[in-house]
Amino acid sequence: MASGGASVDSDGMSSDQDSATLSDEAAAYAEGMEQAEEALSAAAGVEEIEVEPEGGEEPVRQFDEEAMRRREAALAQIVQFGDPMLKSRASDITEFDQALTDEIERMFHLMKDGLGVGLAAPQAGKLRRLLVFQTNADAVPQELVNPEIEWLSDETEVAAEGCLSIPRVIVEVDRPLYARVRGQDRSGAEVLIEASGHEARVLQHEIDHLDGILILDRTEKKQRKGAMKALRRGESYSPHEDD
Repeated sequence: MASGGASVDSDGMSSDQDSATLSDEAAAYAEGMEQAEEALSAAAGVEEIEVEPEGGEEPVRQFDEEAMRRREAALAQIVQFGDPMLKSRASDITEFDQALTDEIERMFHLMKDGLGVGLAAPQAGKLRRLLVFQTNADAVPQELVNPEIEWLSDETEVAAEGCLSIPRVIVEVDRPLYARVRGQDRSGAEVLIEASGHEARVLQHEIDHLDGILILDRTEKKQRKGAMKALRRGESYSPHEDD
């Protein structure tokens, strides 16, 4: 982001200490998913499981076992950490047709079943500038095509964020509290959003995905190293584990 204090370290996660190779990351993810499945199977007697959704939310929500099974099925369709697509810039959308509507509806379902509050097209396997979000359970899911951030406030806030493409990892990210975002809907009509708080954070998180930027790029170096270490080991990570 150009303002608001968020930054990407100049090393770009390229050092041996700060990052794993793509093959290491893919292997770590596969191992982590196997462990998650085993833990889920063993949790039959647990009534509720905590999940930090895409983009972060306070408080952390709780879900039953059936919801967690739907989440695992959704995550199997979402591009995961280690895939080069997540580090690539998405292309503008020029055709507003039925294929775009179908893509949006599929993303709505993945976001809902994945227990997320937002999802970007690269996470759904498409390098297109499209995102969906629903930051309030009572709100109608909304798409945003070709989104652009027009303005960010100088006032920022540090908060925990999760990501559907990096399950079981939570890191703290400093982002502007207010944002003005312009884009289009599925028909091509112009959309202007004046967002604050959680909604502003989710929109920034998803637009980052369209530019190949992940929460691991936005967090402080200590948390990034801790998260990368956990990913290599197939373990979970949250900021308090650094304390």
